[in-house]
Amino acid sequence: MPRGQGSSVSTREKPKVDQAVDSNEENHKHRRGAYLLLGLLIVFLHGSWSVYQIQFGNLPLPLDAKQAGKRGFSEASALEHVKYLTSLGPHPVGSDSLDLAVQYVYAVAEKIKKTAHWEVDVQLELFHTDIGANRLSKGLFKGKTLLYSDLKHVLLRVVPKYMPEAEENLILVSSHIDTVSTTEGAGDCSSCVGVMLELARGVAQWAHGFKSGVLFLFNTGEEEGLDGAHSFITQHHWRNSVRFAIDLEAMGISGKSTLFQGTDHWALESFAAVAKYPSAQIASQDVFHSGAIKSATDFQIYQEVAGLPGLDFAYTDTTSVYHTKNDKMKLLKPGSLQHNGDNMLAFLLHSAASQNFLKNAQEQKKENTEKNKAVFFDILGKYMVVYPQRLATMFHNSIILQSLLIWGTSLLMGGRPGLVSFGISCLSIILMLIFSICLPVVVAFILPHICPFPVPYVANPWLIIGLFGSPALLGAFIGQHIGFILLKRHLRHVYSRTKPNLPHNTREYVIDLEAERWIFKSGFIQWLIVLILGTYFKVGSSYIALVWLVSPAFAYGFLEATLSPVRLPKQLKVVTLVLGLVAPVVSSAGLAVRMADVVVGSVVRVDRNPGGLPDWLGNVIVAVAISVVVCFMFVYLLSYVHISGDKRTLGLLLCIFFGCSLALVSSGIVPAFTEDVARPVNVVHVVDTTGIDDGNREPLSYISLFSNTPGKLTKELVDLGDDEFFCGRNMTTDFVTFTTKYGCWSYKESSSGWSKSEVPVLLVESDSVTDGARQTVISVDTKSSTRWSLGINKQEIDDFTVQVDSEKLVPLGGKSEVDGWHTIQFAGGKKSPTKFQLTLYWSNSATQTSRSEAKEAADVPLLVKLRTDVNRVTPKVAEVLEKLPRWCAPFGKSTSPYTLAFLTGLRVNI
Repeated sequence: MPRGQGSSVSTREKPKVDQAVDSNEENHKHRRGAYLLLGLLIVFLHGSWSVYQIQFGNLPLPLDAKQAGKRGFSEASALEHVKYLTSLGPHPVGSDSLDLAVQYVYAVAEKIKKTAHWEVDVQLELFHTDIGANRLSKGLFKGKTLLYSDLKHVLLRVVPKYMPEAEENLILVSSHIDTVSTTEGAGDCSSCVGVMLELARGVAQWAHGFKSGVLFLFNTGEEEGLDGAHSFITQHHWRNSVRFAIDLEAMGISGKSTLFQGTDHWALESFAAVAKYPSAQIASQDVFHSGAIKSATDFQIYQEVAGLPGLDFAYTDTTSVYHTKNDKMKLLKPGSLQHNGDNMLAFLLHSAASQNFLKNAQEQKKENTEKNKAVFFDILGKYMVVYPQRLATMFHNSIILQSLLIWGTSLLMGGRPGLVSFGISCLSIILMLIFSICLPVVVAFILPHICPFPVPYVANPWLIIGLFGSPALLGAFIGQHIGFILLKRHLRHVYSRTKPNLPHNTREYVIDLEAERWIFKSGFIQWLIVLILGTYFKVGSSYIALVWLVSPAFAYGFLEATLSPVRLPKQLKVVTLVLGLVAPVVSSAGLAVRMADVVVGSVVRVDRNPGGLPDWLGNVIVAVAISVVVCFMFVYLLSYVHISGDKRTLGLLLCIFFGCSLALVSSGIVPAFTEDVARPVNVVHVVDTTGIDDGNREPLSYISLFSNTPGKLTKELVDLGDDEFFCGRNMTTDFVTFTTKYGCWSYKESSSGWSKSEVPVLLVESDSVTDGARQTVISVDTKSSTRWSLGINKQEIDDFTVQVDSEKLVPLGGKSEVDGWHTIQFAGGKKSPTKFQLTLYWSNSATQTSRSEAKEAADVPLLVKLRTDVNRVTPKVAEVLEKLPRWCAPFGKSTSPYTLAFLTGLRVNI
């Protein structure tokens, strides 16, 4: 029987197409319009921003002393402490202002002791440390030995009077009083000290019911390499009674104090159970442990040296002001200290009064720490989820197995056409990532050439939405649309064989719908791959991939999937997208925005060796981060655009948004930096005697300008034309801990503000060979400097010791290296020693060149190199600082020199 309207084939086909559209008019009628797609995009973006604001921007109302009561936490009272500490200005180790800060904290602690509950014993101590050596092996401390001396800490121990066993079971709450030399440290970490003092006042009214004591450690020396925590944990007699450690830190200023490191699920569960405003993200812990963020906290000491369980908290708002002059009181958001204090007070009252908490802390060292690891995160800052890592792995493996079974069964039923469609879907993911990354990266390369600054968006981070977000979204769509076109081509071939009787218009429309569904399902593949990798490498934040896989898949299966193999596809429902994305957006959109903000804020200090990185690198880091977020979060939403008749309109809107953002930054209408969000520019008066071997020549003295932010210093020198600065890479400055590869130098009026008596001395006391082993003894005199860095050439030297008087401070063995050097960093108070004895043990393959050859060879490497710091602003430095734009600010770290630095060294052939 010929095929026609009365044939059996036609009769069978008609029900299959019952909901399909049979005409061009109907097809266009059902296409999604630009307003719908734009509305979905706005809802998605607005929803993500709302989640961020609720999760990270919603702070509690600050309380004054009367509202908080005798046993509560008052932000107003804590701010009084912050106000005084910041009024002292920068107070680094060894400064008079730090002595005043320590005296203030001690005086407040004395008042707390006097007003404590009559059944509570408060013990107060001003701890003066001995000289010590801090040799950590992980993270930033590889290849380093950190020495310290003459540090002062305030310790406040609160225990119930009639429970002596509480003295042997202490919960440590720790933060640091000292700041870097460039900031008053309102956020880092005067805010933490203020919170701790107010916490101590409150705890002193509750401790009569405790099973454990609470020890508040206000240390100094944290900014110089965690020396304060190390000196306590290795020297103080209370250290052996500590069972649990809490560290309070800041990597920005204000906002919520977020739990970003935790060791054990029982401690995390205890915090989750009582925290009034929980803020916790294991994703931050994953990033921190990966080394992407070049920083460390005292928590590393408590874990690595003391082996203590604990929790680590930090402020992360406005990370661009970290360690600059802009870390000041006026940027502290109301409610920030209240948030931290309320959470900490509730947790301390719970944990110190709990016998189970104490038992868990005591048994922690006996157990396998891997078993105690947990996944933790908060939902909208209202609830905190905690579950063991082992459970997460089991659950993830179950989901992965089920997903693979479903996909395997589906592909088996679909045969070769289904397998090819699956392959093209995977290709669409790759193309989406490639195009989404390539377009913003091109913008990243262009920005340094058309903008006054290579990173023109730091002061206004919202600009990255237009600069990188728009091209990333456009690139993601282009890559995905290429996959969509390839899918249509494949499906057209399949449908021409399997359903030849379908009308042409209907077939084309059905092919569109089928391709759209495959593109939507490519999101499942993408997140499944991420989940598999995250589970395999035991990444705690893999739960994000789980939510982005399960929720949309469930919505799709519930609203879209059909068990009929002959039914033609329908258009994806908008409600499927909305329902599928609710859980993922709520669980991770706020975190994505916060991570983007932290990345942007970190760009100002990305170049650890100024000039060592290309100008475009900071932009590329931001561009790639934004592209990855766009690809993974927009994968489902973009699949709804491909059969729209208004693709060009949406593309044009993205281009316009990008163009406007580019015009704003290239024209300078929107400033790259402001007085509150400044570009770090360090000004150092350098006195260099490294190349002077005979002692008759004058030291080389100059003013050095350099920045950790990529880019030249052209704008900064506008008002410094009379100071004879020249810039470039023709004279690098080796500051031992880092090298300035691009900067500016001026020799004008650089002879004043220092004296030759301050130039450090490296003197060879002996150089002998015994049984074929060469040994050299060098005396090191740092003169008036109690902060210095010494580099030892490990390509020549096998091992070394450091001795102070008759005490061997650094013994033989255990010396790691980075780029062929081991660095010793010393920081101490005014009474610290300034004379040391360095004994070098040469390696068998060390360079053996005569002195005459050494004099002829200008490029003979250094054996040791020394930088000493003096915290003094010389007249010329003061003049330069005054002339620099207001949007410039010095940046300080433990590796940064003070404003006056002396350099010297010894050649290999001494």
